[in-house]
Amino acid sequence: MTAETPDAAALAAMIGEDALRAYVLDRRWFGAKSREVSSLQVLTAVTVRTVTPLAAVCLVETRFDTGTHEVYQLPLGFRPASEGWSEEAFAEVDGWTVYDAGADPVLAREVVHLMRQGQTLVADEARIEFRRVEGEGLGFEISDVAQARPMGAEQSNTSVVFDDEHVLKLYRRLEAGINPELELLRFLTERGFPWIATLEGWVAYTGRPMDATLAILQQYVETDGDGWELARAALEDDGDAEAFLPRLRRLGEGTGQMHTLLGSEVVDPSCSPEEPSAETMAPLTAPIDEEIAQLFLSLPDDDPAVEPIRGRGEEVRERLRMYSAAGFVGHLIRTHGDYHLGQVLWSDGNWVVLDFEGEPARSGPERRRKRSALRDVAGMLRSIAYVASAEQVERGRPAPEGWEERGREAFIEGYLAEIDPRLVPSGDALDRILSIFELEKAVYELRYELDNRPGWVPIPVAGIQRLLEEVPV
Repeated sequence: MTAETPDAAALAAMIGEDALRAYVLDRRWFGAKSREVSSLQVLTAVTVRTVTPLAAVCLVETRFDTGTHEVYQLPLGFRPASEGWSEEAFAEVDGWTVYDAGADPVLAREVVHLMRQGQTLVADEARIEFRRVEGEGLGFEISDVAQARPMGAEQSNTSVVFDDEHVLKLYRRLEAGINPELELLRFLTERGFPWIATLEGWVAYTGRPMDATLAILQQYVETDGDGWELARAALEDDGDAEAFLPRLRRLGEGTGQMHTLLGSEVVDPSCSPEEPSAETMAPLTAPIDEEIAQLFLSLPDDDPAVEPIRGRGEEVRERLRMYSAAGFVGHLIRTHGDYHLGQVLWSDGNWVVLDFEGEPARSGPERRRKRSALRDVAGMLRSIAYVASAEQVERGRPAPEGWEERGREAFIEGYLAEIDPRLVPSGDALDRILSIFELEKAVYELRYELDNRPGWVPIPVAGIQRLLEEVPV
C-alpha cells in the first residue's frame, strides 16, 4: 500500500449515514422495510485487499425506533473515481467510488483466494477467518480470470457463480453464532453425503458486536430446475404429472437418507440425536403457540377467504398441544428446517438439497434447535399440496384428480424405505404427528400469504380447514 493508496477500512469509516441509508434500505436483502430506521452506521470494517480495487468487509447496524436493531454484512469495494465504476456504486469518499463488492468479480475472486489460502485477517479487536474444507477428495481451484456472475434475484443473501463450478454465498443479515447452514453442510460434506452441493469453504467473523458466519463456498450444480418448477411444468399434462411421481418417491428416499445420517452422530453434542422430554419440548411449542394466537386475532375482517377458519385459533392451538403429549414422537435431530420443493434441484437424474439455513422468520437459536425429522417431511407434504393447489390459483384449472394424494404417498413410501425406524414413530402415531406438523406449517403459510400474496390465502386456509377435520382431539 503506497502513500497514495488509503486503507479500505478508513475509507469505509468516512461514508456518510445518508448514503448508507439510501443504499441499504433499498436492497432486496434488507428485511425490515416496514420498520422505521432511526439510525444506521458502520460498526466495524476489516480491510481484505490493499491494492486497487480496495476492499473491506463491513458490519452495518440498523437501529429501529422500537429500540431493537439488526446487523448486516456489507462488503465494500473502492475504485478511483476516475475509473467511472458504476455497478452498485452509492457514494464517493476522498476521490474513491464506493460500491457493493459483491458486484465486482475481482473482489469476489479475492474472497475465494483467501479462503483457499486459509488466511486470517485481524483489525483492532475483529478477526475474519477464511477457511477451506479439508478431506480426501475435497479442495478447489479458481483462476484469476474465472468468470463471475450473480446467481439471480435472491431475497436475503447474495450469491456469485464462478465458471459454473463454484458458488460463493454471502450472508447479509447476520445473527450471533455459527450459521446452521454451515454447520449442517460441514457435517454432511465430511461424511460424503451425495444429495447436497458439497461445501468447499467458509468465512467466519469474530469480534464486535458478535461472532457470525459471513459466507460459504459450495460446488455449483448444473440443474434442470428446482422441484417446484418441475412439478408445475409436469402438471400441465396429465401424463407428465404421473411421470413425476417416481421423482417424488426418489425425493422421499433422499430425505430419509439425510435424516438417518443427521440422526447417526454420537460424539458431537450439537448434532447428536436427543430423546424428547418436557424440558426439550416446551421451547419448541411455546413460541408457535403464541404465534398462532396472535395470527388468528389479527385475521382481516374484510377478507372472505379466511372465513372458513375465523374463530378457530384455539382449535389449532389445541392440536399443537397434542404434540407435547403424544407419547413417542421420535428422536429430536438437526433438520433442514425449511423443506419444500423450491429447496431441491433435479440434477443428473437425482435430487440435490439446498439452503440449510432454516425458516428465515425464525431466530438463529430457533433454527439450530433439534426437532422431529417429521417437521421436514410435513413441510414437503405441504409443498406437494401447494403445487397442486397452485394449478387452480394460477391456471384456473384443478390438478389431475388424486394427483396430490398419489404424490404424498410416493414421497412417504420413499421416506419410510430409507429412514432409520428408531428416529420416527410408526403407524397411526406417524400419521397423527405428521398432521400436527402440517397444521403448524399451514399456519406459517397463512401468515406469509396474508403479508405477501393475498390471492394465495385460500391455499393455506383450505389446508388448515382439512387438517382440523383430520386430527382428532
